[in-house]
Amino acid sequence: MAALSTTRVICRAIFAAFAFFFLSSGAGHAQARRIVSIIPATTEMLFAMGAGDRLVAVGSYDRFPPEVEKLPRVGALLDPAVERIIAMRPDLVILYGTQAELRTQLDRAQIPYYTYIHRGLPDITETIRPLGARIGAAAQANALAGRIERQIADLRSRVAKSPRLKTLLVFGRERGSLRNIDASAGVGFLHDMLDVAGGEDVFGDIARESVQATTEQLIARAPEVIVELRADDEAQPDVEAWNVVPSIPAVRNHRVVVLAGSEMVTAGPRVAKATERIARALHPEAF
Repeated sequence: MAALSTTRVICRAIFAAFAFFFLSSGAGHAQARRIVSIIPATTEMLFAMGAGDRLVAVGSYDRFPPEVEKLPRVGALLDPAVERIIAMRPDLVILYGTQAELRTQLDRAQIPYYTYIHRGLPDITETIRPLGARIGAAAQANALAGRIERQIADLRSRVAKSPRLKTLLVFGRERGSLRNIDASAGVGFLHDMLDVAGGEDVFGDIARESVQATTEQLIARAPEVIVELRADDEAQPDVEAWNVVPSIPAVRNHRVVVLAGSEMVTAGPRVAKATERIARALHPEAF
């Protein structure tokens, strides 16, 4: 009886190990062939791992790569077009973790979904790997994630000996003025990008992803460099608006830089490229 019991324990352990491998490798899911992604970052991830041809619809704000312009739009975070999504007959929908109502509707329609949540820079590659496994492209996803991680490590090493400049990282404000300034704070992928690029976030002591900064706060924080991120490639630099605060060192020393491009504000596979652009703006001597 003892021998039989031992055999049962061993068999159960082998079965459990196999089940874990089966599920964690993505083999527990059929390979998704009709995917809806309403998130720009995950849409880019799918194209970057060679699965862009499986997308049947994308979100309202997807702009990259250019192939997305040919795909139907089905809403975004606040306005998902549920009926249109279901009508696409997807076998996988990629949605934001906060979209509880959409998850409920997809459950009712028995449509599988993948929930996306990102916080910091490491979450980008930590999303790529399981997403790739989920759609049956684990090898491509692992290669993509590894390449991004190596590029980020190389950038950190390149600027390691450069002085860490007090930097204001702005990702939104009213054009032609310094009203409604949205800036990176102490957590989130923008803050992490700035850290890798060799900058010291002037709002790094605030444990939020962003702050709406006043000019009084900016004067007090005294950034040595101001980096503005614009999603629109064709946007005018509009740096003259900063001239109203010449007491800020970055303004006084003409170190206000505008970096335009959707990669600058998308937590996706182009993040290493975006981080390098910030690093070059802060530390041209390192390149």
